Amino acid sequence: MSTPATSRRERVRAATVREIQQAARKLLVSEGIAGVSLRAIAREMGMTAAALYRYFSNLESLLFSLCTDLYDECREYIERERDRAGDQPGDQLYAISRAFRAWSVAHPTEFNLMFSSPVPGLKDPMKAEGANGAGFRFAMAFGAVFGRLWSENPFPVPADSTIAPELAAQLSGFVEDAGLGIPLGVAQLFLSCWIRIYGIVALEIYGHLHFALSDVQPMFEAELADVARMLGAVV
Repeated sequence: MSTPATSRRERVRAATVREIQQAARKLLVSEGIAGVSLRAIAREMGMTAAALYRYFSNLESLLFSLCTDLYDECREYIERERDRAGDQPGDQLYAISRAFRAWSVAHPTEFNLMFSSPVPGLKDPMKAEGANGAGFRFAMAFGAVFGRLWSENPFPVPADSTIAPELAAQLSGFVEDAGLGIPLGVAQLFLSCWIRIYGIVALEIYGHLHFALSDVQPMFEAELADVARMLGAVV
């Protein structure tokens, strides 16, 4: 069955939504989150603030829409670098981790919106819409590579029985929701690796490593190499 053609009205609306998101992002980068308001966006676009309500019910819904687009943008960049690295999961692990850092360092204000929830009432894209959401798609850019490393060369992980019950219950829910079908010990190790990769990038962006490091890249590479060893990655 053929897909119905998008109407001109729908195309115009989609183009306006993209323009609104671009205006919001421009303000986010130039003014910070405090400078992003419906009134400021309307002024940037030459519209009235009331006109924006035809597209977004409030500022939070606009920022959530922008945030989901940013997750997709970052994920697409990561996946392009993964594909350029070839088919070996070890090479892909290095590629996606470096790509995540590169995109994040180049877009610190966008990173802050995505990961720090600086706006009260803003939905978390990492939880919204479940497996259909942008946050889940982003997570699977890493999860798919982690999963290949495990399936092709299983590495030592904690036995499920040794994991504290309070942690095991949460990991079990995560594994079920994500449809991963992996032992809890694997999920724990994957999460530990993500904490290290994300954590050092966040510390770099927020300037919390300046007390010791003027250049974070060598430390990032050392952490990444340790993560690769934990996951049995051979490069």
